[in-house]
Amino acid sequence: MATVRKIFEMDGVDCAHCAAKMEESIRTLDGVTYVNISFMAQRMTLEAEESKFDSILKKAVKLCRKVDPDCSVIIK
Repeated sequence: MATVRKIFEMDGVDCAHCAAKMEESIRTLDGVTYVNISFMAQRMTLEAEESKFDSILKKAVKLCRKVDPDCSVIIK
């Protein structure tokens, strides 16, 4: 199983507690092998199965917004 690790800039992560809640939610997604959301750096590191990565990323963005509606993941 090949995995991909990418780093995404974030905007609007209000606190470390929110970042931890986002991580917990994303970690439950099938195919996620690693996730870290840094409140201080406003950055998400996501590692997941290559074949499912785009789908997982979309779900991760929705989960982040569910925790904090003002938060956004910047996808370039």
